[in-house]
Amino acid sequence: MPEQTVVTDLSDPQARRALVQGIEATPGVAKPDPILTVDNIVRRFGGMTAVDVDHLEVQRGIITALIGPNGAGKTTFFNLITGFDQATSAKTMFHRPAKAAHWSFNGQSLDNTSASAVSRAGMVRTFQLTKALSRMTVLDNMMLGARGQRGEQLLFSWLQPLWGRQERQNTAKALELLDRFQLLEKKNDYAGSLSGGQRKLLEMARALMTDPTMIMLDEPMAGVNPALTQSLLRHIQDLRDEGMTVLFVEHDMHMVRHISDWVVVMAEGRVVAEGESQVVMADQAVIDAYLGAHHDTDLGDDSLLEDEALQQLAREVAEEEAGDDK
Repeated sequence: MPEQTVVTDLSDPQARRALVQGIEATPGVAKPDPILTVDNIVRRFGGMTAVDVDHLEVQRGIITALIGPNGAGKTTFFNLITGFDQATSAKTMFHRPAKAAHWSFNGQSLDNTSASAVSRAGMVRTFQLTKALSRMTVLDNMMLGARGQRGEQLLFSWLQPLWGRQERQNTAKALELLDRFQLLEKKNDYAGSLSGGQRKLLEMARALMTDPTMIMLDEPMAGVNPALTQSLLRHIQDLRDEGMTVLFVEHDMHMVRHISDWVVVMAEGRVVAEGESQVVMADQAVIDAYLGAHHDTDLGDDSLLEDEALQQLAREVAEEEAGDDK
């Protein structure tokens, strides 16, 4: 394991670089201060193995990108460790006993626990397809993220003085977050009226109502208007600079290079490479993993990936605008 590095200012790129410098770029490598550790996690659907991760550690206080071609198992991996799915039971494989799955966050075991328990532990996630409640206002969506609301308890719900102050504090916190994410003017609008990018911002803001230690973002740029992309990027970097750990799934290699401190690559359910972005992008295992998706495209050339992404975004924006005109 590399020597422990003390980082005092995570907003300083040199300080973050020092945190991951010297870590060997090999799958499953140990980190100086892992916040999340995963061992022997497997998920099968019938005869297909979607996830088969022997060992993975996520370093505290940095932005880690989880990349890989479509079908690599990235979202399934997210679902498993956040309690939205359960690992396949350990069974004998090839006449040998399989090791039991185990993962922990901040030293607390989260093996096959519930999504609510994972959130209470301080690890929250967003989804590729946003989960905003369309027929509730933006502010009401935010209030759902607040923890320990006394007014939701049957015993105290009829005694407004017991929870009124907490309600006012939660409202003030929600409004502050909406202002930070440029959604304050939308507070009384129905969430269903927001654009795709605004719903992504709302989901990220709602996740912060829980005061998480680590936030997991599943394709935060998918379906986002290019005009909001830079705003989302800045918010993700701000979370890291404030001391939060960020783990995100993304296909846009330009974005991965731009904001990630560490990159983990999955292919066919396994971790095939990890390291700093400039090292990972030159790894032959990464190139091989992406051949099916990008053919002979050089992973070092962002232009084709950006053009493809921008064309897709343009189509989605046009479809969304056409729907609004009806």
